[in-house]
Amino acid sequence: MIREIALIDVREGGENDFASRYAEAQAILTGTPGCLSARMFRGVESPTRFVGMVEWESRDAHLQNFRGTDRYSRYVALLGEFLAAPPVVEHFVLYDEKPEL
Repeated sequence: MIREIALIDVREGGENDFASRYAEAQAILTGTPGCLSARMFRGVESPTRFVGMVEWESRDAHLQNFRGTDRYSRYVALLGEFLAAPPVVEHFVLYDEKPEL
């Protein structure tokens, strides 16, 4: 399993709208083949910072089944207007897991 972690900075004042729209965006993610779960966290000390965590069967499931399809463009269309900067996105495995890339 691969975990996609996205550090997302939202424009000040757009936090609540971003969070509301995420419900629809989350459905796009979780409906993607290979997506195991998707969650969004909001910063307590930095309320304009969000952290997305998506668990995928593999890195390829993320890149081919989501990023390489219209699902990604629909996801960005829902949330993109609220972003202060492009998200920082990386893939992670637990330190003792063998990565399934």
